[in-house]
Parts: sequence; C-alpha cells; structure tokens
Amino acid sequence: MAEQTVTSEKRSRILLRRTLLIATAAIAFWALVSSFFALDVTEFGIVTRFGRVVRVVSEPGLHVVAPFDRIVRLDKRLLFFRPASSEYLTIDKKNLGIDSLVTWRIADPTRFLAAVETTAAGERLLSDIVLAELGAVLGSYPASDLFSADPAKGSYPAIASEVVRRIADSVRTAYGIDVVGVNLRRLRLPEVNREHVFERIKAERAKIAKENRSAGELEAKRIIASADHEKIRIDSEAAGQAERIKAEADAEASRIYAAAFGQDPGFYQFVRTLRAYEKFLDDKTTLFLPPDTNLLRMLQFDRQPDEVGPSPAPNSEISTGAGLLLNKKIEGVVR
Repeated sequence: MAEQTVTSEKRSRILLRRTLLIATAAIAFWALVSSFFALDVTEFGIVTRFGRVVRVVSEPGLHVVAPFDRIVRLDKRLLFFRPASSEYLTIDKKNLGIDSLVTWRIADPTRFLAAVETTAAGERLLSDIVLAELGAVLGSYPASDLFSADPAKGSYPAIASEVVRRIADSVRTAYGIDVVGVNLRRLRLPEVNREHVFERIKAERAKIAKENRSAGELEAKRIIASADHEKIRIDSEAAGQAERIKAEADAEASRIYAAAFGQDPGFYQFVRTLRAYEKFLDDKTTLFLPPDTNLLRMLQFDRQPDEVGPSPAPNSEISTGAGLLLNKKIEGVVR
C-alpha cells in the first residue's frame, strides 16, 4: 500500500515537471515570436508599452521589441478623401454647391495616435474643419469669380490656397496632420442662380469672340496693306527694269538700223516710204495730197526708175533684194 502511494507521487512529480517544461517552452516561444515584427515601407510603426508610446519606427524591415509591447500601424502614404457636398453663400448672396477633394498625410504619428487614433477618425475630423473654412473663404468672393469664362481670371487656386493656409498650422499642431491640398472638384448651381450664371458666361464668351474678331480683322488689314505695298514696290521695280531693257533694246535697234541703213541712204528712204504706205494705205482710207508730194513718189510710175527708189549700186544695177521688194509693193498697189 505504501509502495503504491510512493509510485503515485513519483508519477505526479514527473507529470508536473513535464507540464512546467512545456509551459516554459511555450512562453519562451511566444516571447521570441512577439519580440519581432515586420514593418512595410508604407507604414509607421508605433511601439506602445502599457498605453504609453515607447518609440516610433519609420524604417521598413524587421524590428525587435519587448514581448509585452504593442505595435500600432499607421499609413504614411499620401491620403485623400471627398468631404460631403455642401452649399455656401457668396459675398453677393449667391447660393453655390461645392464638391471638394482633400489631400493629406500623417506628419506626427505620436500626436496623431494620441488625438485621433485612426485614419477614418482623422478624415471625419478634417472634413468638418475643411467644410467650415471653405464656407468662410467662399463668403468673401463673388460668384462671378468662380464662373469666369477666362481660366486665368478664375479664383479656384486662390480659394484652395487660402483654405490650406488657414487650416494647415492648426491641424498639424493639434492633430499631427499635414494638409497637402484642398481642391474644388465640382461646382453646382441651384436652379435660381443657374440662368443668371449661364447668361453671364454667354456674355463673356461673346465679348471674347468680339475681341478675337477685331484682332483678326486688324491683322488682316495689316497683312493686306503690307502685301499691297510689296506689290507696288515689285511693280515699280519691274516697270523700271522693263523700261530700262526697252530703252537699251531701242538703242541697240537704232544702232543696228543706223549701221545698216547708213550704207545706202536711198534704200533707207525707200524702206521708210514703204512702211508709211503699210500704215495708211488700205481700202478704208482716203487721202487728199498734192500730186508732187514726196510721199507719193513711189506711186508715180511715169517717172524714171532712177529717180525713185534706192541708190544705184556701184555697178549701176539695183540690188536684188531692194528690186524684188519694190516690184512686189508696186504690183500690190496697182491691183
């Protein structure tokens, strides 16, 4: 009986020893596994111990912590969200609906965790702040600045910059949030204001079209005037050059005529007379001239041939070319 009791106690001690060994190994394995964590390149890792922030890890990779520490992961990328659509009143009492887009990121993870905790809560907080500041800024601008037909005259960049400037420092200091930008994504008009705005846009477009047409007409007139001036200059140069060439040609012709007819003055007089006949002798012309005029000498056939016509050649004979021309002309006149 005593031996059975001893054996039972030994078995109990062995079982307890094994149980403690297994528990110790499990705790050691848990502590080893809990001491390492991997951080992505898009995350902040905030190490907390019993609710207190121990350190902030921003470098990606494998890191070591105490087994009882807790890791809070926050997104370090550029984030954006669309606040709820809201209506605002401009300085000229026009009601406008605005859809905006907010771009932000976590600048101070420790302060963000203490004040906001989660990204969704940060977006809700930023939405309220941005909508309030957007209404205050839009209240200082007339509606015409938002509906200008000329993009350079629009106030969208100025409004967005002013909203960011007014909220950037406060939200960074209070919540650890960096507001990168606020964009006006869409502008909606109530039915009461829509017709007025459309008429204004049409008027501005008509003004721009008129200015463009006036500028085009002015440019067209300038081009036409320049072309006319250039045409006159070219015509003048061409006319001058033509007159110069013509004068040179006439001078050359006169020189050639003088050189040719100077060899036989009688033949020259004969040719000049024939050319005069060609100009005024036809079936429609009637002349009344004295019979002894020099112009009609060629038509007086009762004269001797030596009295009319070219000078005799050195061998007392008329040149073959001049005789043929004279005979042909006289035959034509007689017929």
